[in-house]
Amino acid sequence: MSKLLLTVIILTYNEEQHIERCIKSINNILCDIYIIDSFSTDTTVEIATSMGAKVLQNEWPNNHSVQFNWGLEHIDISTEWVMRLDADEVISKELLNEIKNELSNQNNSKTDAFILKRGHIFLGKKMLHGANFPTEMLRIWRNDKAYCENKFMDEHIVLYENGEVKLLKEPFWDYNLNNIGWWTDKHNGYATKEAIEQLNNKYNFLNNKELEQTTFKKFIKYNIYEKMPKSLRAFLYFHYRYIFRLGFLDGYQGLIWNFLQGFWYRFLVDVKVYELEKKLKENNLSLKEIIKAEYGYEL
Repeated sequence: MSKLLLTVIILTYNEEQHIERCIKSINNILCDIYIIDSFSTDTTVEIATSMGAKVLQNEWPNNHSVQFNWGLEHIDISTEWVMRLDADEVISKELLNEIKNELSNQNNSKTDAFILKRGHIFLGKKMLHGANFPTEMLRIWRNDKAYCENKFMDEHIVLYENGEVKLLKEPFWDYNLNNIGWWTDKHNGYATKEAIEQLNNKYNFLNNKELEQTTFKKFIKYNIYEKMPKSLRAFLYFHYRYIFRLGFLDGYQGLIWNFLQGFWYRFLVDVKVYELEKKLKENNLSLKEIIKAEYGYEL
């Protein structure tokens, strides 16, 4: 029997629309597939199990990084390499072949991790412009060499120590099949978490900033974007993406994508930051107490 190359970890909650497609896109490689499920109420677990995936269940802790690191701690990983994959993501055949070749290549003995290029398919169309493609993300790493950074929002896989990383050429795709109402509901929740992260960057009330990975993108976000006036920055960001970075070339879907993701979402984050800071000034309560009262998050 051939040696397994990879352990793939997927977080799920009610992903029956996506999980079969996701597993099919990766299971032509010799791999163990583990589902960390938050007690789905649909057929996610049944579908995943029928396709040979191993399922572990854990109550949703309101934090992707906590859930993913729980998976790393509870999975008996026997392979040299580990991969993070989301249920609504699809690995292209070209990328799958590239991953196979790289993980089998003995010349990569000094490589600790691989960075993949992610793109979005929105309303059935690939978003190839607007400063959003490709997004480079560390998604494959040697076992015990990395973890999911302790962030409330926009968490990434990071190496414990500096190591050699390699960028793969072919992209993978985030292709969610839910409707636009679901998308806006989801991003409303993301906006709350993003607002909490922004407030933490300012007040450090979560005491976890030292665990974050420093990147150029984060430097721009924390030191330029977040220091701009709230009334202006979302407006400028949309125009930067849609006009100067040619988002309009993605057609009508590109207009919707850049407006919702580049303006509406960013503006909503700013409104929530403004509202929470206003309540902080008006009440004799801590930010943690205000966030719990307003949004139910135990921080």
